[in-house]
Amino acid sequence: MFETLSGRLGNVFDRLKRRGALSEGDVEAALRDIRVALLEADVALPVVKDFITAVRQRAIGQEVLKSVTPGQMVVKIVHDHLVELLGGEAVELVLDHAPPQVVLMVGLQGSGKTTTCAKIGHRLRARARQKVLLASLDVQRPAAQEQLAVLARQAGVDSLEIVPGQDPVTIAERARRTAEREGYDVVILDTAGRLHIDDALMRELAAVRDRTRPHETLLVADALTGQDAVNLARAFHEQIGLSGIVLTRMDGDARGGAALSMRAVTGQPIKLVGVGEKIDALEAFHPERVASRILDMGDVVSLVEKVAESVDRAEAEKLAAKMQKGSFDLEDLASQLQQMRKMGGMSGLLGMLPGVGKIKQQMAEAKLDDGMISRQLAIVSSMTPKERRNPQILHASRKRRIAMGSGTSVQDINKLLKQYKQMQIMMKRVKKMGHKQFMARGLPPGLLPR
Repeated sequence: MFETLSGRLGNVFDRLKRRGALSEGDVEAALRDIRVALLEADVALPVVKDFITAVRQRAIGQEVLKSVTPGQMVVKIVHDHLVELLGGEAVELVLDHAPPQVVLMVGLQGSGKTTTCAKIGHRLRARARQKVLLASLDVQRPAAQEQLAVLARQAGVDSLEIVPGQDPVTIAERARRTAEREGYDVVILDTAGRLHIDDALMRELAAVRDRTRPHETLLVADALTGQDAVNLARAFHEQIGLSGIVLTRMDGDARGGAALSMRAVTGQPIKLVGVGEKIDALEAFHPERVASRILDMGDVVSLVEKVAESVDRAEAEKLAAKMQKGSFDLEDLASQLQQMRKMGGMSGLLGMLPGVGKIKQQMAEAKLDDGMISRQLAIVSSMTPKERRNPQILHASRKRRIAMGSGTSVQDINKLLKQYKQMQIMMKRVKKMGHKQFMARGLPPGLLPR
C-alpha cells in the first residue's frame, strides 16, 4: 500500500536532509517533486493544489529555513498535512443507538460490497460481541442473496431468509422487523450495485434509505479505481448522503490516491479498509498511522495491536521456555512462521517498521518475502515428526524426498536448516550470556536466509 508514493517522497526528503541549510529555491523544487508524486499516485488535482499551498505556507518561513534541521522540519510539515488531509483522527462506526441499528452499504458492482458486509459483521461479532443480521437487497445479480448467505456463515453471523420475488424496500423492511423481533443489535443491508451510476440505482437506494433511516450509510469503493473512486464518492454523497467510506483492496494499491482524495472531496471519513481476502482482513483507518507509513516512519502501534490479536499467549510462553532450555526444534520454527503469516506475512509486518522502505530492494534480492514463508512451511510439513524433532538425521536421500513432497529444492532445504542452526546458536548465546547482555551484543550475522 502506497509503495510508489512512499518511494517518490522518500527520494525527495533524502535530498532535503542531505543539505545543511535550505533556500526557498530548495523548498520550491521539493514541492514540485511532491506535487508530481501526488498526481502520479492518482490524488485528485484540486486536493493536490490545496495540499501544496498549505505545505508551502509553513515550509517557506524563517522558523523552517533557519532551523537546525530544516529538512526534518519540512518532513514534519508534510506529515502533519497528510494527517489532516486523511481526516485527522480515526473514526469508527457509530453504533451507539438503541437496537436494532441499520447499516446501509452502497457502491458499484464489483467493488467488494457483499464481502465487506460479511467482514463488518464478523468484526462487530468478534470485537463488540454484537448480534448481527445480514440482508441482501440485491435482486438484480443472479445468486447475490445466496452469496451473502454463504459469507454470513463464514463470518459466524446470521442472514435474512431469502423470499423470492420481493423488492429491495420490502426486503429491507422485513430485515428490520426480524431484527426487532429476534433481538439483533445490528442489521447490515447489502444493496444492489451497477456497473455505473444511473437514475434507477439512486432511486432504489433513496427509497431504502428513506424507509429504514440507517444509522450508518457506507460507500464501498475499490481503491484500485483511483480517480473514478473519487468521482463515485462525490456522486453518492451528493445524492444519497454518506456517513463514511470503506476502501477495499488497499493491500493491492501501490499508489493510494483514492485514500488521499476521498476524505477531502466528500468531507466524510474513511472508516475501514479491506486489506485482504480473508473474512478478518478489515482494519480501522488511522490517518496518523497511514501518514507515517507513507513517509516510511513505520506504524509500530498497529504492529503491536496485530501481534496482540494474533499471538497465542500460552503458545508464546511455551515457546519462550523451550528457547531458554535450548530445545527449539523445526516444529517450533514452523509455529513461528505460521504466526508470522497470521499477522500479515513478511511484507505486512515489515511495512509497519520505520525505514524499511529503503531496504526493500535488498530484501527482494534476498527473497525475503511471503513466498519464503510458504516454502519453508511446505518443507517442514513434508518432514516426518521424527525429522522435525531431530533435523540432524536429514541426510541426502531424506532431503530429496522432502524436496519432492514440498515442491522445493534441496538447496531450499539447506537454507532452512542453516537458518535453524543459526537460531539455535542464538538460543545458546541467550542462555549462556543472559537476555540483557545478549541484546547489548546484538543478533548473530546472517540469521535471515540469503
